Amino acid sequence: MPIITFGVKEEGKEYIWRPAAYILMLNKEKDNIAVIQTADGKYFLPGGGIENNESHEECLIREALEEMGMQIQVGRYIGCAQRYFYSTNEYKYFLSEGHFYQCEIGEQTGNPTEEDHFLRWIEPAKAIESLFHEHQSWAVVKSLHD
Repeated sequence: MPIITFGVKEEGKEYIWRPAAYILMLNKEKDNIAVIQTADGKYFLPGGGIENNESHEECLIREALEEMGMQIQVGRYIGCAQRYFYSTNEYKYFLSEGHFYQCEIGEQTGNPTEEDHFLRWIEPAKAIESLFHEHQSWAVVKSLHD
């Protein structure tokens, strides 16, 4: 099955492939989804780049602690999608390959270590329209309809 791809690959640009794993987590009432708001006001799903030889699960667990200060239980795999984009923070072109997982809230173990990341709980419809990366919005839609 081909991977769904968002964004446009610009001719003559060199893209850095960045595999990543992301968390889709609904609260107990199932009416709000966890998102991370960065200091510049952008919204992202919790998660991020896979480091070294991490498994998807190891990446998700590490990112949950870094960004939300909580443990999670990794659940079902939702799917994979990718996005071509230019990072205005790093001044580089990336092909982000996101692997998305439904996760359950675990124990709050402390404060997030990433000081410019803030956990927000918002309605899925708002998340879909507000997430910075289109492949993350795609994953929210897919998780709600599977």
